[in-house]
Amino acid sequence: MSVYHSNINTNSDTFRQNRADMLALIERLQTLNARAPALSASKKARFDKRGQILPRERLARLLDPGAPFVEIGNLAGYLADTKREEKSIPGGTIIAGIGFVHGTRCAIVVDDSGIKAGTITTAGGWRLGRMQEIARDQKLPFIHLVESAGGDLMNYSVAQFVEGGRLFANLARLSKQGLPVLAILHGSSTAGGAYMPGLSDSVIAVKGQGRAYLAGPPLLKAATGEVATEAELGGAEMHAQTSGLAEYLAEDDVEAIALMREVVGRLHWKEQEERPKSWREPLYDIDELAGIVPVDYRTPYPAREVIARLVDGSDFSDFKARYGPATVCVRAEIYGQPCAMIANDGPIDNEGATKAAHFIQLCEQTETPLIFLQNTTGYMVGKAY
Repeated sequence: MSVYHSNINTNSDTFRQNRADMLALIERLQTLNARAPALSASKKARFDKRGQILPRERLARLLDPGAPFVEIGNLAGYLADTKREEKSIPGGTIIAGIGFVHGTRCAIVVDDSGIKAGTITTAGGWRLGRMQEIARDQKLPFIHLVESAGGDLMNYSVAQFVEGGRLFANLARLSKQGLPVLAILHGSSTAGGAYMPGLSDSVIAVKGQGRAYLAGPPLLKAATGEVATEAELGGAEMHAQTSGLAEYLAEDDVEAIALMREVVGRLHWKEQEERPKSWREPLYDIDELAGIVPVDYRTPYPAREVIARLVDGSDFSDFKARYGPATVCVRAEIYGQPCAMIANDGPIDNEGATKAAHFIQLCEQTETPLIFLQNTTGYMVGKAY
């Protein structure tokens, strides 16, 4: 390992222009990320009237205070719901990420029922599936806070139902693998929304609010002539007493989340997993990245200057530094955790691809997390390559 010595001139015109351009893009990104929370929060009066709390407040109460939450895929579905840029709401009507619950790292999905009643959109299905994959690969408990009207029938496609079947099968596979699949039934959950708690290992249902059924009373009456209330058909009390779907009953959202934290705590999941208590900060200010990386992806920049502002002590080891030099492969630590990075100082050529493949194999053998700093302009072309 060796400490990298930066050659960046933070007073140059190029640095200042890059920084101004990048900060404008960051502001744009923050604006997009704020759309879904703002739209959901605008429905607060409706939630208050029902005696519920907003989806993001549910998540905040579930997570350990002060612990990090890494949201994943929050731009999913941008411009897929509508081609009108000013109207598009990224996120796919769910909140998804990795966070700590009672000291346990968990994969978490929250139906954002403040947007389209939490219907499962195509983008939402992608995010949900990705969180299931992460739970499987990282061996994490999977928690789902459920309140969903099921599939998005206003934008129906056969592919959605195929994807939905895969999501349901994944829940069964997680359980078979010995990974806890946990759910809170917060509100009305129909069709696909009902399968989520139905395929969970432990379910907490909120009295008077939580409902899970394949079809509601109107469809039941239209199909069979039978008359039933929502509570009789799929209410929380019925599922706790008759169907056995719910293991626990809660008076309201707040108690349900407290119960979920207790359930996770009693899993005693990987209690002995040690986390580094100290690490070295990078030698260079991470805020300088905005001036190093140009917004035009076709403009090259020194990859190691980026790495030096991300890793502990700006200290990393270069793998095969002289072979395929346009492809940069390094080992380092971030917050004391071993990691590896692949970046580029030019297009991918034969040597660079061979080098990266070898490096990825070695990381796989040691289960070292691998970070890709994506900026390649493509493969080198021409007879010489």
